[in-house]
This record gives sequence, structure tokens and C-alpha cells, in this order.
Amino acid sequence: MTREADFESVSDNHRTELFAHCYRMMGSVHDAEDLVQETFLRAWRSYGTFEGRSSLRTWLYRIATNVCLSALEHRDRRLLPTGLGTEYADPASPLAAALPEVPWLEPAPDLLLGVAADDPATVVAHRASCRLALVAALQWLPPRQRAVLLLRDVLAMPAGEVADLLGTSVAAVKSALQRARSQMEQLAPAEDKVTECLTPDQQHLLDRYAKAFENADVQTLLELLTQDAVAEMPPLPCWFAGRDAIVRFFATHVLTAPGRFRLVPSAANGQPAFGLYRRDADGPHHAHSVTVLTLAGHRISRISGFLDAGLLRPFGLPPTCGGR
Repeated sequence: MTREADFESVSDNHRTELFAHCYRMMGSVHDAEDLVQETFLRAWRSYGTFEGRSSLRTWLYRIATNVCLSALEHRDRRLLPTGLGTEYADPASPLAAALPEVPWLEPAPDLLLGVAADDPATVVAHRASCRLALVAALQWLPPRQRAVLLLRDVLAMPAGEVADLLGTSVAAVKSALQRARSQMEQLAPAEDKVTECLTPDQQHLLDRYAKAFENADVQTLLELLTQDAVAEMPPLPCWFAGRDAIVRFFATHVLTAPGRFRLVPSAANGQPAFGLYRRDADGPHHAHSVTVLTLAGHRISRISGFLDAGLLRPFGLPPTCGGR
């Protein structure tokens, strides 16, 4: 067997988990894809010198983490509009201009984050570690603190292994972990307990949401939201707090006529999601955006709409849609 074939045979089963790690570090699907490629390129070049003093998995995580840390030296943190300031005062007023130059957080499709495990607890833990609110909060941590938190609390690596991976001391790892945990308690909002799959009631809620959106039924939409729900739509910097404000925004700017949108169910960041298609005139509905929903009980507590048609490609969704 050639060196190339041997490397591929032993490393390919780590690709998905390395993508998830790079995504948590970077907050971007596109960055994660590029950095996983860079990780495997560097690993392939160095494979002949790999001595097996650590597991191949740990060795690959060492490369991936350092690739991410190097990339973060030249990138600003990725944000959601809720991280920029206070909510928009008047949902019916003209919207602030989009800010495409801001490095916005991107949603990640579950099909790229998937974990191969028969243990439901493992699946739940993996989904919880990719939640949109958690990934958004991670972006506020200094890069090395971010890496320590992920390696220790998500990947459950021993402190000594993390110290060796990052080229630092165990004491420094413990100190960074303590600071990161403290900051995450303030940054990451409490959410409903993550489950292995949607309940029938949750699926019914999503079906009602899709139907209300497609029919421009703002009254039903109002009934589906929590009182303190939040809506945001990068690259628009504005965001809205409270279900009345959200519904007023949708009624004024989005749901202006039935049939304008089609929603295709999907999943992102371990949460329910939809690919949105919009029709501006007679003809097919064209790719428009990806919406990720956060559920709280039998209601929706957050609508995160990412207004970038290019994001539908990683979800495996087509550029046009004839119907749901």
C-alpha cells in the first residue's frame, strides 16, 4: 500500500468530526471546509514522520487546532446581529442597509456535522455542542481559550494532552478553561434540553410555522412565538425582540403576499431549519436564505434567518423549488 493510500484509509473516518471542530472554532462553514482541507494536506505531508506517540486522532486535532489558531490571527470574530447592539426600535420603519463586509456567523448543516454513534447520549451531546447560540458565544472568546474549552469540554481530552497539543503547561490550560467557562456562562443563553430527535409536537409546530410563512399568515405566526422571542437576519444588522415586534416586521417587510415563499425542511446546528425560496414574479421560487429555529417548549424562541442564497449549497438544496 502506498503512503497516500495508507494515510487516506486511516484518516478519512475523522474528517467529519474535524469539520465540526473547525466550524466551532471559526463559525463559518466555508472556513471550516478550507481548514479541514489544509489540515489533511499538512497531515499527509507529515505522515511519514508520525511516530504514534499519540493517537492519530489526537495528532489530527493538533494540526487542525493550530491551523484554526493561525487563521484566526488574520480574521475578525464572526457575529450575529444580536451581538452588535440594541434591537431595532420600529419594525415597520425602513430597514438598515445590509452589511456584507461584516464577517457574519454561518449556520452549519447537520449532514456535515453528523456523528456516527449508536449511543443516543453521544448524539445528544454532539448536537448540543453545535447549537447556534453556543457557536455564536464561542466567537467572543479569545482563540486559545476557545480551543481549550472545545478540547476539554467538548472533546473531553485530558488537561495534559491539551497542554501538549497547544504547547503550553497544564496550569495554563486549567486557567484558560476556568476563564472560558466563566465567560460562556454569561454569553450562552439557557435553552431547552437538546433531544435526540424532534417530538411529534415539535414537528407539528414546525409544520404550522412553514404553512403560516408560505400563506403569509401572520396571526398564526404570532401564536407560534414565545413572548420574548428574537429574530435576526444577517447581513441586515437590525434585530427584533418580542413576538409583537417580530410579527410586525414580517407583516411589513416579508410576508406581504401568500405564495411568495416556499420552505424546504432541513436541519442545522442540531436544530430545525428551513431552506427558503422566494418568487418575485411569475415563475419558480429561487434560493433565498436559510432559517434556523430555536424551540422552547411548544413555541419558537428565536428565528435566525441567514440571507445568503449561497448557503443552501452546503445543505444539498437545489437553486430552485417548485413546492414543499
